[in-house]
Amino acid sequence: MTNPGTTAAARLTIHLTGNAVWHHRPAYAELVHRARREGLAGASVFHGCQGFGGEGHMHLERPAHIGAVGPCAVVIVDEEQRLRAFLPAVGDVLERASGIAVLDRVEVHPLPAR
Repeated sequence: MTNPGTTAAARLTIHLTGNAVWHHRPAYAELVHRARREGLAGASVFHGCQGFGGEGHMHLERPAHIGAVGPCAVVIVDEEQRLRAFLPAVGDVLERASGIAVLDRVEVHPLPAR
């Protein structure tokens, strides 16, 4: 159930390393390109400076080199069914980039008009 003034939606967060490549292009860029092509509401890429994945290998980046090999997350918010339909369309990228996807329900709170 949503609060008054909010909209029910879902957030797809795809975790991968910043240096993951898909056909000579960063995998995160391919994911954002496909999200735009599918007409999803929006996508953002966030690069981290430290993290680890399933193998337990610690990735640590100095701020000047963030995105080189450190953790990366692509976050997309839209309707849940649209995101569920999008997941199979990016399965090839996720497999190649050893990425994982997390889908959770969220509430969208519109910003007040200025």
